Amino acid sequence: MNAAPSTPPRSRRLRNPLRILARWLGTREWMMRMAPVIIWLESHLRAWTGNRVSLVGIGGLQSLQVTVPGRKSGTPRTTALLCIPYGDGYIVTGSNWGRPEHPAWSANLRAADEALVKGGSHESRMRVHMATGDERENLWKLVVDYWPGYLMEHRRSGGREFRLFVLEPTGSATTTRES
Repeated sequence: MNAAPSTPPRSRRLRNPLRILARWLGTREWMMRMAPVIIWLESHLRAWTGNRVSLVGIGGLQSLQVTVPGRKSGTPRTTALLCIPYGDGYIVTGSNWGRPEHPAWSANLRAADEALVKGGSHESRMRVHMATGDERENLWKLVVDYWPGYLMEHRRSGGREFRLFVLEPTGSATTTRES
């Protein structure tokens, strides 16, 4: 992929006080231990607000919901993820809160060619590919600039190489749902 990242310059991104707080909290070990509570709160906040509000969004970051078929069951699986804007698409990272194993959603995404991606009320189909080699190394720099907490999560994981996925528009029609 040759698209230039659409992430705003760092100086402009850091002006949001909630983003500064979120970035600070995201680098604290104790916050990683709170993962089950945070995941529960995030899923319920999204459900209560019809996907209009998320903890990630409150922190000045972007998130989306990715739906792909389970690689074994074929049943659609939806996961809310922090995302990094990248060209016309996104990068998502399989950090699993710094655990030593890859997150289950990343195996499903790895097996998929396309995903249904929903950000707020905007929903579209996107191509999926897992970054490897030089592409992955370059994307990793963008990822940790956007969310420095991934460096701490990487250390906590024992140095596991996080899966990085690029989600790109397919060119097919997108929908916007009214709330």
